Amino acid sequence: MDVLLRTLGEPKRCEIVRLVWSDELAASDIAAHFPDVTRSAISQHLGVLRRSGLVKERRDGTRHLYTVNRSEVARLRAFLDSFWTDSLERLRDLAESEQQLKGDR
Repeated sequence: MDVLLRTLGEPKRCEIVRLVWSDELAASDIAAHFPDVTRSAISQHLGVLRRSGLVKERRDGTRHLYTVNRSEVARLRAFLDSFWTDSLERLRDLAESEQQLKGDR
């Protein structure tokens, strides 16, 4: 999980994930969305995303096409949701304890 979180800690990689969320895009099309970043740097970001499992790469001739790996994103979401669930359970327990204290008075 640490690898996924570190990978998404870079804003450009988050933006790349957004770009390929619903569309498969060629590396050149992804790079075109970042006019202030070299194609080499985008290629490096794509490599990090691919190695972390957040995006999948498919080759079509000489083109490299990328799309999000939804199962890996779902795994990350479940991990993050567990924090929310744990917090809500603690809040419920606190509220119930407070209610019991008021009832004991």
